[in-house]
Amino acid sequence: METPPQLTLGRLFSSWQADVPALLVVVLLGGLYGWGVLRLRRRGEAWPVARTAAFALLGLGTIVVATMSALAVYDRVLFWPAAVQNVLLDLIAPLGLALGDPLRLALRALPERAAARAQGAMTGRLFRLLTFPLVSTALVLATELTIYFTPYFETALADNWLHQLMYLHLLLAGSLFVLPVLTREEALPSWCTHPVRAGLVFVDGIIDAVPGIVVMTHGTLIAGSWYLSHSPSWAPDVQHDQQLGGGAMVSIAELVALPFLLAILAQWARTERAETVALDRRLDSELEVVRATPAEASTGTATRAATGAETGTSTEGPDLVRPWWETENSEVAQRIRGQR
Repeated sequence: METPPQLTLGRLFSSWQADVPALLVVVLLGGLYGWGVLRLRRRGEAWPVARTAAFALLGLGTIVVATMSALAVYDRVLFWPAAVQNVLLDLIAPLGLALGDPLRLALRALPERAAARAQGAMTGRLFRLLTFPLVSTALVLATELTIYFTPYFETALADNWLHQLMYLHLLLAGSLFVLPVLTREEALPSWCTHPVRAGLVFVDGIIDAVPGIVVMTHGTLIAGSWYLSHSPSWAPDVQHDQQLGGGAMVSIAELVALPFLLAILAQWARTERAETVALDRRLDSELEVVRATPAEASTGTATRAATGAETGTSTEGPDLVRPWWETENSEVAQRIRGQR
């Protein structure tokens, strides 16, 4: 393996290398997403530009940076670029992909039968098990700990195909938690309301910092034999390099938690506004019916009284002659009572 030149600030931004498997994944995901957007536009349906930008720039762009930038050029001689690379794939890339809402786009763009199959997969037992909040969080944590505290990571440094598999493993593990939380499709249990999701994101932000803290404070070197034998003369001490990597993991994990939480709160606010608009429309419709046909209520009361006389049952009583909006405890009835 050829040792790269000393890492400087300039080389951190200018050093790039091609990664064909990662590039194929980026092209495939971008192509499928673009096909979905174009299909909607041809049908005269809109798709938010902000979602497309988030998917392309924050999602796919992060995958490119993690696998082809200086992080990839130096990840086999320095630990901290590898640590940053892994946390980008595990946390930031899934967040960008999820903000693009690809699950909803797929269900809207696919043909009817294919969309039905996709919906069935999303509501299937396996998908619901893997995306169940506690399970998906545990999978993310287990992935990070397995990579750093088993031979997985050191073996991946020596085997390029296993290294590619590790990239995909990190991306999928992070997506299992983020995608269902941010999508507008009902991919989570009914009890997982927006307040609950916000709480889960907060807890997940704390848990995501655990691997970085352990790496930073761990006494035994991670992939120590590899980095000791491949560390160039210009590199810092391997122990210090590992501490830098752990600190970067903690910092990125905590920084990404804030925009993730803000995205949940924004989604919550949009949902509340939509529900309020729908309720107001329903209320206005009910009020129009009440104001336009005041005699129908009296006719209905007389009919019920006549029916009661025929059947021998009494219809007398205050609740049976009062309008429905005065006797029911539904939200619409309460709103009508408040306006009268």
